[in-house]
Amino acid sequence: MKRTVDYTWRLAELMAANGMHNSTDLIPRLLERGIDLSRPQVYRLVTQRPERVSLQMLAALCDIFGCGVDDLVAVTAADARKKKAVSSTSSPNVVELNRTVRPRRARVIRDGD
Repeated sequence: MKRTVDYTWRLAELMAANGMHNSTDLIPRLLERGIDLSRPQVYRLVTQRPERVSLQMLAALCDIFGCGVDDLVAVTAADARKKKAVSSTSSPNVVELNRTVRPRRARVIRDGD
């Protein structure tokens, strides 16, 4: 069965819980752990949901906040819903065609004929 997997990036929540209200507060703490990011990079890391994060970055963030990866990334997974097959009898806009019934050819009558 197919499953849909999604995640929530919770870095901003962890920062707020630890009294860090500006993304620039994170820069020196990352530098202490050997990660050198520019101000815009850190801002995007805090405010946006990243698609790729290195394990070194995850380890540094977990060390800074004293948490586990599951506190930083909340994963949700659910079974994908199966699409129901559409039958022609269930839809009111679909007309069942009988092969024996055919439309009649129209006769064009001109004025004067």
